[in-house]
Amino acid sequence: MRLQDLNWMDVERYLEQDNRIILVTGATEQHAHLSLMTDALIPAHIAAAAAEHEGVLVAPPINFGISSGFSEFPGTIALSRATFDQVLGDVLESLFHQGFTRFFILNGHDGNRCPQHLRDMDMEGVARIVWYDWWREDAAQAFEAAHHLRIDRGNWGENFPFTRVSDSPTGEKPIVNLERLNEGESARQVLGDGSYGGVYQVDDGLIQELFTRVVAEVAQRVRALREM
Repeated sequence: MRLQDLNWMDVERYLEQDNRIILVTGATEQHAHLSLMTDALIPAHIAAAAAEHEGVLVAPPINFGISSGFSEFPGTIALSRATFDQVLGDVLESLFHQGFTRFFILNGHDGNRCPQHLRDMDMEGVARIVWYDWWREDAAQAFEAAHHLRIDRGNWGENFPFTRVSDSPTGEKPIVNLERLNEGESARQVLGDGSYGGVYQVDDGLIQELFTRVVAEVAQRVRALREM
């Protein structure tokens, strides 16, 4: 269930039975040959699938994140850390004052972090807040280990049917040495097309398996949030 598909009275009725909601955080930035909104599209699709399974509300995604490192690439839209923290905090607190108290934050961007004041709310028991980086958690890591693949920026691990806006190159790109960024080279010089390296695309059956595993894990953790 998405807020955009409901009116306020629907939400009020929902709150009579449940106080959980999924928040999606992402970014709009370069992802090589994939959509600039890859970091928002992936968690949004995962959230929608898990929410349908669990009957939980999903808020509209925050499509902008902490992306200044990719500002040389046209189309990147970056927030400062202070702005991101403030926006996410304002969103959560708005919902909190309406009666939502259990928040599952499904993050799709490596540069985003859970703001400290939200961690404090969770630690103090004011609200329950779970932060979930989809590619770092158990399901994604188990998939990587099983198939001897590594999820990275702009490679196969973000190449879902819904993130494709052009044909991906065939083959594999050598892993980029990111230490060059600390030696004064620009992101454009170091990254070239923007991928961090690895296979550009795998069979859709494999990428669907990854998606299914992550959705199942999110659904389980959202279910557990009800008991926290």
